[in-house]
Amino acid sequence: MTKLRIMLADDHETVREGLKLLVNAQDDMEVVGEAGDGVEAVALAQKLLPDVLVMDISMPKLNGLKATEKLKEVCPQVRVLTLSRHADDGYVRELFGAGACGYVLKQSASGELIHAIRAVASGGKYIDPKLAAKVVDTYGGRAGASRDEARGGLSDRESEVLRLIAVGHSNKEIAARLSLSVKTIEVHKANAMRKLNLTSRIELVRFAMFQGWLQDN
Repeated sequence: MTKLRIMLADDHETVREGLKLLVNAQDDMEVVGEAGDGVEAVALAQKLLPDVLVMDISMPKLNGLKATEKLKEVCPQVRVLTLSRHADDGYVRELFGAGACGYVLKQSASGELIHAIRAVASGGKYIDPKLAAKVVDTYGGRAGASRDEARGGLSDRESEVLRLIAVGHSNKEIAARLSLSVKTIEVHKANAMRKLNLTSRIELVRFAMFQGWLQDN
């Protein structure tokens, strides 16, 4: 199995060591590099081309926001996941505007970070559940995600099924609307949820709101 290549950027070595132990304990991930400041993070990411760069906001030389902006200019394929103690929706807006793909709070459970890494690596966007409602309320469900980025590798049919589920249609109603069997709808739903690393209807609705999907229906 090909492992996800993860890079860590945080100016506290003890934090990086803890994150490294957590990430390397996963069967599908490995830490391939570490950086202690923003300048080093950008330079090393260009060299290593990790799948996901987990980056703190407060770092010397170049903060996480500026480092994210710079990295998106020189190495847009590297997906940046912000790890921060700041539970402020203003930070979320700035980081997503700079090109970050996810935002997780340091004070959240360790499993939240792992979940976020997988979601971001699969092509989706991710926001810590503790911040999701606030971001949706403040920005009307739009936080800078592009149409392609929002889909996370979904097929047109999978995307259509998820959008209909998010606005309240049952599997039976969707099947009738799309002239498909209920079983086929269930398969599309399961595949889409797996691709986006979503595990419940609540998470699906939150994701749909965050991506602006509900405004399209």
